[in-house]
Amino acid sequence: MMLIRDVVQEAITTGYLSVAAEEQLRNLLKTKYGSEDLHAFMTLQEAASSGKIRQESRELRLCNKQQVQQLVIVGCEQTIAK
Repeated sequence: MMLIRDVVQEAITTGYLSVAAEEQLRNLLKTKYGSEDLHAFMTLQEAASSGKIRQESRELRLCNKQQVQQLVIVGCEQTIAK
């Protein structure tokens, strides 16, 4: 079984946290874990909040938000053109 610290180490090494890794962390956090894993998770949170690692989930949300905004703009332009 993979440990929280293993998932964290991979994310820090690659600079990227995938949606799959986030889900794996959620599942691992539901189980018993030690202080070393807790410390690793806190390190990951700090790295994510400071921009040291990229999060796929945030990038997907940003992309979806931009697509929705673009659709609204196009819709408004079409309405104005009528």
